[in-house]
Amino acid sequence: MLLRKKPPEPKAAEAAFSRAIDVARRQQAKSWELRAATSLSRLWAEWGDREKGVELLAPIANWFTNGFGTNDLRRARELLDELRR
Repeated sequence: MLLRKKPPEPKAAEAAFSRAIDVARRQQAKSWELRAATSLSRLWAEWGDREKGVELLAPIANWFTNGFGTNDLRRARELLDELRR
């Protein structure tokens, strides 16, 4: 929502995504961690920091051993492919 506001608030969105990742880690909620990390990595990529996005997202996405057809994991892997190009 912060990114869709007029005007957008990207720094506030970055902070919200980071908090979401922290909460998901404390709760051991890997799917929520993946979703928040994908969003934050996408934001960083828009800012030109693709490497930072890969460093955050790759270990989380690689943790999963099944569920590769789920939308969240598919989107994360597609984003990783884009960021690595």
